[in-house]
Amino acid sequence: MNQSHDTDNRQAYAPTGSILLVEDNLDDVELTLRALKRNGINNRIVTMRDGAQALDYLLRRGQYEHNNDAAPALILLDLKLPKVDGLEVLEHIKSDPQLKIVPVVMLTSSRQERDVTRAYTLGVNSYICKPTDFTDFIETVNNLGKYWFGTVDLPQLLELRREQSN
Repeated sequence: MNQSHDTDNRQAYAPTGSILLVEDNLDDVELTLRALKRNGINNRIVTMRDGAQALDYLLRRGQYEHNNDAAPALILLDLKLPKVDGLEVLEHIKSDPQLKIVPVVMLTSSRQERDVTRAYTLGVNSYICKPTDFTDFIETVNNLGKYWFGTVDLPQLLELRREQSN
C-alpha cells in the first residue's frame, strides 16, 4: 500500500477534545488508531480495554479518581467487552447527568437486531458495524471523523472554542 496518501488529501479534524476508544481486541485498537491517523483525526485518543476500566475512567473511580481529564468529545465503544459489556457501559454513560451529552458511537462487529435496538433504546448516537476490509474501515472512520468533528457541533468542543477565543 502506498503510504504517501495517508493524510495528504484529508482535512485534519478537531484539534481539541479527546476520543475515548473502548475496545478489548488489540488488533482492532491498532486498526482504529491507524484509520484515525490516516484520516487526519488528530485528537488525543484514550484507550480502555474493558468496560469496567472505561467506567472507572469516565466516573473518576479507582485508579482514575485523581484524573483531571475533561470528558471526551466522542466515545467509540465496542459491544462485546470483558467485565462490563458495551451496552451496560452505554447505559451508565447515558444515565449520568454530566456524561449523557457525550456522543457515543457503537463500533462493533455485531449486526444482531437485538443489539442494534437495545443500543438505540439506551441512547447510542450511532451504531456502526465494523467493515472487515481495511480500505472500507478507513473510509468508515473518515466518514465518522467528517461527521463528528467536521459537521456537527459538539457541546464540549463549543465550550473549548469559546474558552480559547476569550
